Amino acid sequence: MRRFLLALMVLGFVASCGSREYRAPRELDNACSIVREHPDYLRAFRATERRWSVPVAVQMAVIHQESRFIGNARTPHQYALGVIPIGRQSSAYGYSQALDGTWEEYLRAGGRRGAKRDDIRDATDFMGWYMNLTMQETGVPLNDAQNQYLAYHEGRSGYLRGTHNSKAWLLRVAADVGARAVMYDTQLRGCGRL
Repeated sequence: MRRFLLALMVLGFVASCGSREYRAPRELDNACSIVREHPDYLRAFRATERRWSVPVAVQMAVIHQESRFIGNARTPHQYALGVIPIGRQSSAYGYSQALDGTWEEYLRAGGRRGAKRDDIRDATDFMGWYMNLTMQETGVPLNDAQNQYLAYHEGRSGYLRGTHNSKAWLLRVAADVGARAVMYDTQLRGCGRL
């Protein structure tokens, strides 16, 4: 009996080491609350800002739009005839909703060794890398959350072709991302986090 209990305890310990907490922060409209609840987020945002010069509030606004800060977020399943599952809408995964191909490109370009899309540090570093390429290829400044988001969503070549201009819903979403970045920046300055 003693061996069984010991084995059960060891199994429980090992299982707890491998699990992560992926719930969204409680107050998504309050940047100060988000970073107070998850100090690791702020450390990741600041590290990305130091390395890639992408402002913390821009990173937060894009992550809010892409995953609502849920580390293991995935796109919904698609269904044939309304009932037969045929796979997900895309391969987007994690905080940044990076696609498989883009994530592989990031890793080949020198992304963090062993990087994972469901790790906030890796997700923000990926966003910094991607947004810097966007700035180089399109001229969109790193502090322009609205246009950085459009290029993030459509891809840099899609952005340059103007594919977003025929998508009124996407233009509204991008405007919301821009407004959220301003709101988050104001909040973070108000609580002394920037």
